This record gives sequence, structure tokens and C-alpha cells, in this order.
Amino acid sequence: MRITAIFFLFVLLAACKTKAFVKHSLEFEKIADQCNNPSSAMSMNSNLNGERFEFQSCLDADFKKAQVTSYQPNDTTVMIKFERKNPQQALFKITIDVDAYPRYSLLILDGDSIHMKAVEP
Repeated sequence: MRITAIFFLFVLLAACKTKAFVKHSLEFEKIADQCNNPSSAMSMNSNLNGERFEFQSCLDADFKKAQVTSYQPNDTTVMIKFERKNPQQALFKITIDVDAYPRYSLLILDGDSIHMKAVEP
């Protein structure tokens, strides 16, 4: 009986190991047909499920969610790339939620580096 309990405890602990992952969800809204003056402002909200970034970007006028990729090249960096195929660009409001394990300290968002650091209230 004791060996069975130890075996189940070992199996439970082995099953709890989390593998590395990066997930993103994207919402976007076209706010102008031309991309004249995108705002450089970005807002970030962090919670238990990851971070939410909101910003403006010039993307293909016919932009689709499949044109965004996210991956983790190492334990401390997450990269998010927006693929551009069309010379016709439009201004979009982008909201992207990023969840990754292990915790990253550098986000490279479409070529721009964002250093993440904990801030106490």
C-alpha cells in the first residue's frame, strides 16, 4: 500500500512539469485606410494570464490573423512578428495577449525591443 502511494505521488509530480510554450491571441481594428501618422503610444496590462499590449501599427490593408507569429527563441525572449506582403498599408489598432512559459524578460514586438521588469505598487 505504501509503495502504491509513493508511486502515485511520483506520477503526479512528474505530470505537473510544465513544458515551454508561447500563446498569443489577437484582436485588430482598421482605423484608417492610409497609414500616415501611427501613434507611438503603447499600453500594457499584466495579470495572471500574461500581458496585454495595445498599440497602433501599419499593416497590410487586407491583414489577417494568420500573418502574426509568436515564438520563444530562448528562455528569456519572446518574439512576435507581423508579416507584410502587400505594399498597400492601412492603420490598425492592435490588441495582443501574450502568455508564455518560462517567464520572459524581453519582448521583441515587430522589431521593437520591450524590456519587461517587475514593478511593485
